[in-house]
Amino acid sequence: MSACGCDSKGLRPVDEAIDELLARVPPLPPVEQVALSDALGRVLAEPLSAPFPVPAWDNSAMDGYALRAADLPVEGGWLPLAGRIAAGDAADQQLPAGHAVRIFTGAPLPPGADTVVAQEDCQLDGDRVQLPAVTRGAHVRRQGEELQAGAPVLQAGKRLRPQEIGLLASFGVARVAVYRRLRVGLLSSGNELREPGQPLAPGQIYNSNRYCLLGVLRSLGLEVHDYEILVDELAASRDALALAASEWDLLITSGGVSVGEEDHLKQAIRELGELHLWRLAIQPGKPLAFGEVAGKPWIGLPGNPAAALITSLVVARPFLLRAQGCSEILPRPLRLPAGFAWRKTNNRRQYLRARLERADGEMRVCLHPRQGSAMLTSASWADGLAIIDSNRTLDEGEPVDYLPFSELLA
Repeated sequence: MSACGCDSKGLRPVDEAIDELLARVPPLPPVEQVALSDALGRVLAEPLSAPFPVPAWDNSAMDGYALRAADLPVEGGWLPLAGRIAAGDAADQQLPAGHAVRIFTGAPLPPGADTVVAQEDCQLDGDRVQLPAVTRGAHVRRQGEELQAGAPVLQAGKRLRPQEIGLLASFGVARVAVYRRLRVGLLSSGNELREPGQPLAPGQIYNSNRYCLLGVLRSLGLEVHDYEILVDELAASRDALALAASEWDLLITSGGVSVGEEDHLKQAIRELGELHLWRLAIQPGKPLAFGEVAGKPWIGLPGNPAAALITSLVVARPFLLRAQGCSEILPRPLRLPAGFAWRKTNNRRQYLRARLERADGEMRVCLHPRQGSAMLTSASWADGLAIIDSNRTLDEGEPVDYLPFSELLA
């Protein structure tokens, strides 16, 4: 099969690489109907319009008294009470002229009422109430003021958060059309890897990438199948990739995509499919690769743990969200003052582990002192990533782009 010529073309800029991945997003997964209680984090497959106005009727915005403003003297005064309406009650009876009714938040206004007065502004005396001067329409939620019937509410491609789930429930939606979860085969490469709980021999390390990437992928709503560790051998890599491609929608590996002679994944990919790009202008994470195996997309993440984490969030995440049908896929960085200076330029865009700290009355982006591509302690310390573009320096106090992990791990 064809091989990527990336080796001779230098490092691919990050944004260009993301565009390349997005241009090769596979067809969307099939649509399925799920119970609303199971829809959190799923991607809406069909648009929703309001089946009825919101609010469905004029109702009170607070506890108080409903009246017809014209029945009250300009300066205010006393009105007799004609009943009580709570949330959930019907309000079928016309408000008698010259009267008020006790009303509670969310309760429908009786026909004829047009104004609500807060209870703390009133004085009750038996079956009458003293009311202050009022403004007609005060404290009334009008029918359809939030949404008219037929108005668009949610577009297809929206990933459902708790607030969207609540909104769907408010329209009486019990089951919702969503895209089936993208099914991902996750493989780790490296003879040096051992699973937590196993003893380590000299030269061996625990497989942190497996668990870190499982967390990332599941946070994005993916169904993940975790394979055994790949042996650093061409035939074994080829066989494992071929099997995974026959079973899952997409493959993700960590390790095995560097330039070492023991890294066989790229050659296995070339024999089974195509290598579309390799080596990005990003730090950490330069050896990221992308291609396909037997027609299934493959993303090869670096083996160093911090590099695998950061490239999964920066480069792989937009592709994975789009492949699930999401319309909003790119994170929105914050622009905040830097609590550090960066004097050394780099031909790669740098994603530095950082967090916000208060200094001199303002929040500033501060760096962990160790930024090595193998160091997860700095990622655990951090709450996000500070972005230094290629060939740029930065003075302390200058604005810097900051990507919170809360924006990326969702």
